[in-house]
Amino acid sequence: MSSDRPTSCRPNSDRPTNCRPNSDRPAGAARGRAAGLLTALLLACTSLLGTGAPALAETAGTGPTAATITESLATDPVHVDPSYAAAVNPAQEQALVDRIAATGLPIKVVLVPLKKGDAFDGDARTLAAVIKERLGEQQLILITTDEYGKWLNGTEWPADIHQTRDAVSAVGFLRELDDAGLAARVGKAVELIEAGNGTEVYEAETARIDKEYSARPKDDEHTSGGSTPLLVVAVVLVLAVGAAVFVVRRRRSPRHTVFSFPDAVFAAGQAADEAGLRRRAAAEMLALGEAVEQADGTAAPGLSRALDAYDAAGRVLDAARGLPDLVGVLALAAEGRSALAPAPGLPLCFFDPRHGTAVRRTTWRPLGRRERVDVAVCEDCGQALRARRSPQVLAVRDRGRTVPYFEVPAERSLWAATGYGSLLSGPDDTLAARVGTGEFSRARRQSEDHDGAAMD
Repeated sequence: MSSDRPTSCRPNSDRPTNCRPNSDRPAGAARGRAAGLLTALLLACTSLLGTGAPALAETAGTGPTAATITESLATDPVHVDPSYAAAVNPAQEQALVDRIAATGLPIKVVLVPLKKGDAFDGDARTLAAVIKERLGEQQLILITTDEYGKWLNGTEWPADIHQTRDAVSAVGFLRELDDAGLAARVGKAVELIEAGNGTEVYEAETARIDKEYSARPKDDEHTSGGSTPLLVVAVVLVLAVGAAVFVVRRRRSPRHTVFSFPDAVFAAGQAADEAGLRRRAAAEMLALGEAVEQADGTAAPGLSRALDAYDAAGRVLDAARGLPDLVGVLALAAEGRSALAPAPGLPLCFFDPRHGTAVRRTTWRPLGRRERVDVAVCEDCGQALRARRSPQVLAVRDRGRTVPYFEVPAERSLWAATGYGSLLSGPDDTLAARVGTGEFSRARRQSEDHDGAAMD
């Protein structure tokens, strides 16, 4: 007879916060409108490709191969895929070759389109590792394209003595390169690598962005302000890969992230996802119930915790108003399964529990804040943080803005307060316990009161 205690995304906090960006009221008609809107956005954004980074090539088969690239690099330090011919013409390619030769450094550049299903599975780190292995060079500085638009990736072997990673990452933040083409960006990366001050530039630029972001009025839309080519590219890419949300800027560090959500894209993804997620949440709750019935007394005290999680999941599912609560059911079901396991496991991924069970914990600093938090992440989100990219997060609507769920005030969201389990304070602090003590209900009332006052 637990009342509903929501858990807080922050240790020792009794105010829930919503860690995932989800809305709450999809319907059949809304889903139809959302699908039409998504199609319209795809067509509209595709027409803008000429103003942004070159589009990913629709190549046949698996696209560029490691053999083709390494054969090219044997005679030329710059490999440009034909799909990038308009972005890096022969004169620009030769200028890059001359610039690299002048540095005296073992720099090679690989500019190829990356997408899922190609020879590198669309992953820039895989591309770099494969090329390094095939070249067989002990000392190598490699600049490659990234799977996300205008970004570049830099890797150096055997050690990052020229600050290559930060130098190449810094290029994406420099205002002077906002409207620059791919050749100019690669040239700037080479310049920073040669200077050896990539980390200094990277930290200065990301600190500037952090300061500007923190100074913005809280009521500003994340997507307000001037539209930049980077935003256009971000929208095109998110539609191309069918993602509900897309991150248009990188983080200052693996724990420092800027998130941006085009509202129309968010609405389309949310409307399409909720019905399916409700079915999935119900199925996982029932599966937990069956596991509890099959468990015997030897599972105690885990059995008792699993029962609490099952009860809490049912309460939340009955009262769920949208995606954040439905995701909460998934988190409670996972908590119950973990309680029945021989050794407790990690919770679901902090950034979006729909990604599945986390594989590790890592420290992360939210943008505009000094404190760091310890969160559980899935493999994909962990890789994104290590590569200084923003992971895909659960987004919600709050005060007219689309934001990451964890940016909702904790008093209005149990899920933000607890990070869906990542931010609990210890083994005795559980999502089920918080639902049982009424935190979920209180957070709902706070949210409803807030929404009502906003309408007044």
